[in-house]
Amino acid sequence: MAGRKEILLMAKNIDENLLNNEENPENWEKVRREEENRVEHEADNSLDIISAIKQKENDDVDFDWDEAESGYSKKDRQALQDMYNSTLKNFKANEILMGVVVAKNDREVLLNIGYKSEGSVPASEFRDTPNLKPGDKIEVLLESTEDKDGQLLLSRKRAKSVRTWEIINNALEGEVVLEGQILRRTKGGFVVDIQGVEAFLPGSQIDVKPVRDFDQYVGRTMEFKVVKINPTYENVVVSHKILIEEKIEEQRYEILKNLEKGQVLEGTVKNMTPFGVFIDLGGVDGLLHITDISWGRVNHPQEVLKLDDKLNVVVLDFDEEKKRISLGMKQLTSHPWDTLTEDIVEGSKVMGKVVTVTEYGVFIEIKPGVEGLVHTSEMSWSQHPKNPSEMFKAGQELEAVVLNIDKDERKMSLGLKQLNPDPWTVNSISEKYAVGTKHNGIVRNMTNYGLFVELEDGVDGLVHISDLSWTKKFAHPSEYIKLEDTIEVIVLSLDVENRKMSLGHRQLTEDVWETFATIFTVGSIQKGNIKRIEPKGAIVELEYGVEGFCPTKSLRVAEGQPELVVDSSADFEVVEFSKEAKRILLSHTSVWQSEEDTEKRAKKVKKKEKEDESPVVSEGTLEDNEALNQLKEKMEKE
Repeated sequence: MAGRKEILLMAKNIDENLLNNEENPENWEKVRREEENRVEHEADNSLDIISAIKQKENDDVDFDWDEAESGYSKKDRQALQDMYNSTLKNFKANEILMGVVVAKNDREVLLNIGYKSEGSVPASEFRDTPNLKPGDKIEVLLESTEDKDGQLLLSRKRAKSVRTWEIINNALEGEVVLEGQILRRTKGGFVVDIQGVEAFLPGSQIDVKPVRDFDQYVGRTMEFKVVKINPTYENVVVSHKILIEEKIEEQRYEILKNLEKGQVLEGTVKNMTPFGVFIDLGGVDGLLHITDISWGRVNHPQEVLKLDDKLNVVVLDFDEEKKRISLGMKQLTSHPWDTLTEDIVEGSKVMGKVVTVTEYGVFIEIKPGVEGLVHTSEMSWSQHPKNPSEMFKAGQELEAVVLNIDKDERKMSLGLKQLNPDPWTVNSISEKYAVGTKHNGIVRNMTNYGLFVELEDGVDGLVHISDLSWTKKFAHPSEYIKLEDTIEVIVLSLDVENRKMSLGHRQLTEDVWETFATIFTVGSIQKGNIKRIEPKGAIVELEYGVEGFCPTKSLRVAEGQPELVVDSSADFEVVEFSKEAKRILLSHTSVWQSEEDTEKRAKKVKKKEKEDESPVVSEGTLEDNEALNQLKEKMEKE
């Protein structure tokens, strides 16, 4: 019996049979008639059935066509449907499911998740489970129930990532500690693997102490706390430092609660500065000042300590409000002054090392914590000692004499010059530097009134500025000589008791003023060159290098002549000459004024002569005219 659909297919099959026999066209008509008869017969039967069914429909409105075609009642079909649905699961994309390993090879792992077919996962996603075997259960993520090839798509990597992100989010909310491995260094910190998710660990969040070698952390597995998540970019920031700080805070509370002055604690050198060292006491930091490291002088803490050194310290002071702890290390040993040997007394010689050089002296360390000062006045018998920095350097070994010692005040004065005898106390100094003896010395100091010449260490004398030259006068000795130059002198006077000596330099030659008295006589005119001009007058250099002084009023020049300036040459009249005072007083004005007076006197004389020689003539005569002509000729000749 054919249904309605089958009747339509019969007609279609007739055409297909004809097409299949297109190689024998003569049979087409025969085949066509046979197919039409068969279809017509089946169609008649079907129409009868359809009519009967329609009649049944008219009689019974609830007639079920599906039951008529399938042979199952509606109740039976529902039971079969429920039974079938119970064998299937509802699968959704991006859902995490539990799969059972069916098989595995080098390329893939087959999993059964209860779907109509198994799913394949690349074997590379199971590298962390080398012992995987059939029957093991593994979580996977359903990417798609059917790809372009109709296969089930699964991913264990994505399933792990989703689970990890759930753990990370829960860790941020619940402040759960996670474990991760530091993979590598990156700009500003590290990349940390937390169950397959790469997180960022800033360099400042790896430890509470300054890190000097970041590479030592690469590859280490540590505990971390999630501090920030950016869901958009899937960025995670973690910190290890925050875990340490939490532990330190607990330890700090315990330490501060039991802290007392004088308590000895063990600590670790955490940081160094020029003024001291910060000591980690196990959760709380204390400052060990540079002055409390050693009884001896310490220029920088690194001379004594190193980073990460463990040492014992004593609590010197504690500010509970500011949480500041002052520590000491030298206080654990007795003070060196208390153990100073009895042989170090006034007058004894000691050896030490220069630890500090200042402008006023040097400090010598006799032993760690025991120092003495050598003042500049005790360095040399010389009255003009050098700057200590030019003579000594830190670390230099020196021998000195103890001048004064005060153990109560812990002070000591030392001397270096006392190692040699005082030259002024030697009996031979009166003979060695007797008046009139000549010596060579070094110019050590200068003043406006003279210069000091050192003849030997501790022995010097004064050369007055007037005793430098017979012929020249100086405003300052530096115009004649320089410091540290060697000069020959003669002893003029010696006072051993007061340690004074007067020296001269010009006295090495004869006094030339005896000769000058015959050359620079009063009223003589001398050629001179102005060397310098002072407020009261000018210094004029005359012949033989001798200098004279011309007052300002005597520098006036004749009308129409240029003013006299430095390096000007002119004639000067000697107004005064003093051999005792070694002084020559000059005048330029008197030179041209005397010349004018001489000319005036000459004119007066000529005028008078003319008046005496002129005859008395009468006006209008020939003799008068001749006499005038003769007088004119005479005057012209004159």
